[in-house]
Amino acid sequence: MSDKEIIGLWNSGQHERAFNEIVSGYSERLYWHVRRFTCCHEDTDDLLQEIFVKIWAALPSFRGEAQLFTWIYRIATNETLNFLRKKSLRSLLSSGSLTAELERLVEDDPYFNGDEAERLLLKAIQKLPTKQRMVFTMRYFDDMKYEDISEILGSSVSSLKASYHFAHEKIKGLLKENF
Repeated sequence: MSDKEIIGLWNSGQHERAFNEIVSGYSERLYWHVRRFTCCHEDTDDLLQEIFVKIWAALPSFRGEAQLFTWIYRIATNETLNFLRKKSLRSLLSSGSLTAELERLVEDDPYFNGDEAERLLLKAIQKLPTKQRMVFTMRYFDDMKYEDISEILGSSVSSLKASYHFAHEKIKGLLKENF
């Protein structure tokens, strides 16, 4: 079902059906979007539930000024960033770093089914600054247009292109060190 049809359901008072369509249409995409940042299946599942609760609560205020797709991704991205900030504080308090913890999660992930090159790529991505990691992931893995990423992150397209370029160069350098 298209986003336009989902909004039509919501506007006609079929709230539960519209929300169920959002959940069925976005669950897998949001799972992988969030998972690339948390590197943990359990954290992703918990966060996904919180994201859908936020979407449900915010749907009555959706005005259609943005695409439903980018609006949903903005909620998911903000919740993920909040989660990572909290996790980073906990890591600092326990004398560690979030980057090291995320790299360890990539290394120890029992659900990982890629090859060593993919594992190295995921570990390299975790070393990027947050904005570069977000832009690189949305562009590289989700194949999003810069205009959509701009709506989600609230940054200019030119800034996002620069962030992607710097992320790409850093990842290339990190991967060269390992090969």
